[in-house]
Amino acid sequence: MSDSETADETAQETAQETAQAPWTDEPSNVRAEDAFDVEPVHALLGREGGNAEVRQFRGGASNLTYLLRYPDRDLILRRAPAGTKAKSAHDMRREYTIQSRLRPVFPYVPAMVALCTDERVIGGDFYVMERVPGLILRQEPPAGPALPPDRVRALSHVVLDRLVDLHAVDPAAAGLTDLGKGPGYVRRQVTGWSDRYRKALTPDVPGFEEVMAWLDRWQPPDVACCLIHNDFRFDNVVLDPDPAAWDRPTAVRGILDWEMATIGDPLMDLGGALAYWVQADDTGEFGLTRRQPTHLPGMPTRAEVVAYYCRRTGRSADNWPFYEVFGLFRLAVIVQQIHYRYYHGQTTNPAFQHFGLAVGWLQDQARKVMA
Repeated sequence: MSDSETADETAQETAQETAQAPWTDEPSNVRAEDAFDVEPVHALLGREGGNAEVRQFRGGASNLTYLLRYPDRDLILRRAPAGTKAKSAHDMRREYTIQSRLRPVFPYVPAMVALCTDERVIGGDFYVMERVPGLILRQEPPAGPALPPDRVRALSHVVLDRLVDLHAVDPAAAGLTDLGKGPGYVRRQVTGWSDRYRKALTPDVPGFEEVMAWLDRWQPPDVACCLIHNDFRFDNVVLDPDPAAWDRPTAVRGILDWEMATIGDPLMDLGGALAYWVQADDTGEFGLTRRQPTHLPGMPTRAEVVAYYCRRTGRSADNWPFYEVFGLFRLAVIVQQIHYRYYHGQTTNPAFQHFGLAVGWLQDQARKVMA
C-alpha cells in the first residue's frame, strides 16, 4: 500500500471516529488493559459500598482519565498508564500539586479532591478532582448550524486570552517557584527532547537528526520566565456548551491536563500550542494530524495567532521559526513515545496504530518551516 493510500485510509478511520464522538465529551466503557479495582477508591473517598459508574475518556493519549459517576456528583480520576514510572508527564503528585496551588490565583483549574501515592490501592499513584461540565472541541465542531466566522474568531481570542492570563500569573503567588530551574530553559528543552526522541526511536520512523541539529544551532536565549501550560490546545479547554456565549470571557469554564506545566519560556509554550494548529490551507499529510477545529472559517492562521499574542503581551517573536519548528519536533517526540509503546506491544490501543506515520509527517512540516 502506498503512503497516499495509507493516509487516505487513516483519514477515513478518523472521520468515522469523529462522527461517533459526542461533543459533551462523554466517556465510554473502560478498556480491559486500563481497568482497575474501584472498591479501594470508594474507600479512599469515604464512599465504601458506593455504586459509582466507572467510565473512561478516550481522547487522551498520555495519562489515563476516568469518570466516577456517583449519584450526587461526578468526579474525575487521573493515573499513569500501567508500567510507567512516576516522573515527567506521568507524575501524579506533581500534577496534583500544581493544580492545587494554582487554582486560587487562576480559577480555570479544576478543584482537587484527593491524592493517593499508595501503590497498593490501584497499582500506582492517582488523584481525583471535580469534573468541569461543558463542551470540549475536538476534530470537528458540534453538529448543527454552521458557526458564524465572527463567533469562531471571538472564541479563538477568548481561549488565547486565557493563555495570556496564565503567562501573567506570579509563580510566587501560586507557591510554584520551585518548578523553575532558572535561565537556560530553551537550551534544556532542545537537549532534553532530543534525548527523549533518540531513546524512543524505532526502526520505522525518521531519525530527525537534521531537525535536532537545526534547533541546536538556531536556539535563542529565553525571552521570559513564567508559568506555562505546555499542552495548551482546544481539547484541553472546557467551554460553555452554548456557542452564543463564545464571545464572552466566561466561555472558558476550565483548562485541563496540567501534567507538563512548569516555569519556562512563554514563546516555547505558544510554539507547542501551535504545533496542533492545523489551518484550513495546510495540505498533504500534515493536514491529517488535525485534532481540533482550527480549520473553520474565522479561525486565525498560526501567523495571526502569534501576532495576536504579541499584541496582548507586548512581546516580540522575531525568531518565530525556531519556536514553530521546536513545537513540531516536541509533538513528534510525544507521538513517538506513544508509538514506541505500541510498537513494542506495551499497549494495544488501536487509536495509536498510525502514530508512526504521523511522526514522519511532522518531520516534513518542520523541514518546510526550516526551509
